[in-house]
Amino acid sequence: MGSETMEERLPVINFSDEKVKAEGSVEWRRTSKKVREALEEYGCFIAKYEGVGKELREEVLKAVKELFELPIERKKMNKYEKPFNGYVGELRTLPLHESLGIDDATNFNGVQSFSHLMWPEGNHHFSATLHSFAKRAEELDKMVTKMIFESYGVEKYYNSHADSITYLLRILKNKAPQSPDPTLCLVDHTDKSFTTMIYQDHINGLELKTKNGQWIQVDNSSPSSFVVIAGDAFKAWSNDRVESPTHKVMIRGNEDRYSLAMFGFSNGIVEVPKELVDQNHPLRYKPFDHIGLLHFFRSKEGFNSKSPLKDYCAI
Repeated sequence: MGSETMEERLPVINFSDEKVKAEGSVEWRRTSKKVREALEEYGCFIAKYEGVGKELREEVLKAVKELFELPIERKKMNKYEKPFNGYVGELRTLPLHESLGIDDATNFNGVQSFSHLMWPEGNHHFSATLHSFAKRAEELDKMVTKMIFESYGVEKYYNSHADSITYLLRILKNKAPQSPDPTLCLVDHTDKSFTTMIYQDHINGLELKTKNGQWIQVDNSSPSSFVVIAGDAFKAWSNDRVESPTHKVMIRGNEDRYSLAMFGFSNGIVEVPKELVDQNHPLRYKPFDHIGLLHFFRSKEGFNSKSPLKDYCAI
């Protein structure tokens, strides 16, 4: 049964070619169409992107491991001042999961203030490495988002959208279950972001649920690949054209898995462009405050909701 459900594969889209990066070119438009089709069908795809070279990859993974080796008391200094940006670990229900959040990661000061919490004596190398990684992920994110806006014919809204986005970089460790059986490390969920860019080491574990309810394994172990996932805010903005897929992390074996997830959140109001409302797509969502959605999701009502997005802002 297992092998049957795993046959489907996510689309792989190449962003490394210089022709793809030339806005308005034939390759740019062709890639935009692939991105849109992938996000409408799966809410997710694998992006081949050479932005993170061999040297940066090695430095990033080394820095990430060094971070998790810090004493637990130090890691807990990463507090939840905003939803999703604090330390998570020692969970009885998910003992293999541990993660920390760097707020405003594309801004060097954001990374530096995080590293000063972790290393009061300073750790410039960590700051420089993670900031450099975040900037590469941001480049890819902006390219993907711009392609979608153009593909839907609403590029005139792109600049104000891009200006409203800030990035949270979560650094994740899934401890080895020391078992050949797949073990749950992160429960089924949809992201509450606009977009999420996931980068990992050589150990796979991400699984994604398709529209027909099948789980597929995501192979994201290539050094030049990111998984791009549309979050709930993107789904709402697109008036339900884009999927916000349910996904989870299952790992097996005796090696820890390290990954980085960069979430894009809008600091403003997200609303469906009027161009995306028609007879086949009646308006489904009221304009909503994206950070408000995060607070709602973390409230008791949001936590118990089957669909926090719908309960928060559906018409």
